[in-house]
Order: sequence, then structure tokens, then C-alpha cells
Amino acid sequence: MDEQLDQKRVEKIAFVLKTIAHPMRIGIIDLLNKNEKMSVNDITTYLGLEQSLTSHHLANLKMKGILGSKREGKNIFYFLRMKEVPELIKILEGVKVVAF
Repeated sequence: MDEQLDQKRVEKIAFVLKTIAHPMRIGIIDLLNKNEKMSVNDITTYLGLEQSLTSHHLANLKMKGILGSKREGKNIFYFLRMKEVPELIKILEGVKVVAF
């Protein structure tokens, strides 16, 4: 092997994987991949979870650059900023896991 480990590259990949590694976050990403933008209330209603928990996950995904948001009147709408993440999730769906 002639190539050295590219530390920044693997750290970036690990950062994204750690950020999305939660069923609710994957659900949010899936929703926003199917809908251009959604409000916290819409996401909460669709996922059937508490607003505070949904808001926590949305804030985390936004802070880490996966999502973006835009205020429209009284509502804040979230959208996918990293368009590659749903593709990554789709690839991972096809992975055969032995211990699941």
C-alpha cells in the first residue's frame, strides 16, 4: 500500500456517519429528501414524536451542516443542505448486516 491514510477525509466521513447515526435523524433526512422543506410541526406530526425531541435532532443536524433552515413568518422550515446524505443512507440500506 503506497497511500497513507488521509486523516481529514476519514474524520469527515466519521463525522457525517456519527451525526446521522440515529433512527429519528435518518427519518428526518428521509422526509426532507422526499419533501423540499418542512416545518418542525410537520416533521413532528409525521414522525409521531414530541416537538422538543424533534427540535433537538433538527438543531443537531443543522449545526453540523446536514440541514439548513429558513424562517417564513412564524414558522421555521428545514431543508437538506448535504444532498449526498440520502444517497449514503440508500447505499447503507443494501448492506447485509449479520447481527441485526
